[in-house]
Amino acid sequence: MQSLLCKFLADRSGATAIEYALIAGGISLAIIATVQALGTVVSGQYQGVVDTWNGQ
Repeated sequence: MQSLLCKFLADRSGATAIEYALIAGGISLAIIATVQALGTVVSGQYQGVVDTWNGQ
């Protein structure tokens, strides 16, 4: 039983998948934050164009 536990603790085959998942999660959070920030800026610019077009 102890050797089975030692083998389990020494097994690193799933570590790479977990690392890739964490990297992908970090990248997706950065993309979401960037899109939200740019969305606000672009929305303001479109509103400025609409206001200019309507003569306000």
